[in-house]
Amino acid sequence: MSFDPDQIKELIAPLDRANVKTRNQSGRQLSYVEGWHVIEEANRIFGFDGWTRETIDIRCVVEKPRGIGQREDPGFGVTYTAKVRVNVGGVVREGCGAGHGIDRDLGQAHESAIKEAETDAMKRAMMTFGNQFGLALYDKEQAQVSSISSSPLRAVRPAEDATRPLTISQKAVAKMVGGVNSAATTAPSPVQEAADRQVPPPIKEEAPADLQKIKDKLAVAATRGTPDMMTYWEKLSLPYQRLLKFDKERLKSIAKDADLQRARAG
Repeated sequence: MSFDPDQIKELIAPLDRANVKTRNQSGRQLSYVEGWHVIEEANRIFGFDGWTRETIDIRCVVEKPRGIGQREDPGFGVTYTAKVRVNVGGVVREGCGAGHGIDRDLGQAHESAIKEAETDAMKRAMMTFGNQFGLALYDKEQAQVSSISSSPLRAVRPAEDATRPLTISQKAVAKMVGGVNSAATTAPSPVQEAADRQVPPPIKEEAPADLQKIKDKLAVAATRGTPDMMTYWEKLSLPYQRLLKFDKERLKSIAKDADLQRARAG
């Protein structure tokens, strides 16, 4: 496979700092991109059917009892290592990663560790494809991390601009409905117009007042434990889930604490 010019521009473009997260580890601040973002970028740049991921090795290397929290409640610590192979149109890359799980329930600890190990390995494999997948973060100076989005393909294609190139996602949809030359830069053909109609419109964010009400209800559900919180979460519409995706991780921690307190009480 040879990447088309639009894909190459995207892969070598600086990484938008808005997509970079940080965490403290062993007294150092580490920068990283989240697993869901790596998958989203792969779908956007290569197409939903343009790449595959395969876990070719995964093994448990640590499993032992350990205390959890300040009260040292009885629980388990589990560590897995994984090797993942990514194939982008015949270009194959592999990466290794590790994941750790801590929970009162041994099965939950294993599940967390497996997921984290697979995600870590996938990110290391995808990183080799360029800045958008975190390569820029391996440079201590982070010279290829920009505070201003420089991606040439992120803007929505105006309907009145008939000569502007199709975005990668539009090309992918057009290919599914009949095929479009990946280097097309001319006025849209009937196939391209059909693809444009199939590209979903931008999600309209709900009013802040409505969003705050949902946040409050979700927080209350989290205090009742993980099952109540996830039941409420699954009932939310997709726009709300996207707006609250960062709150979800914080509330999952609250829900887990509630689970522990309920387990101790029981």
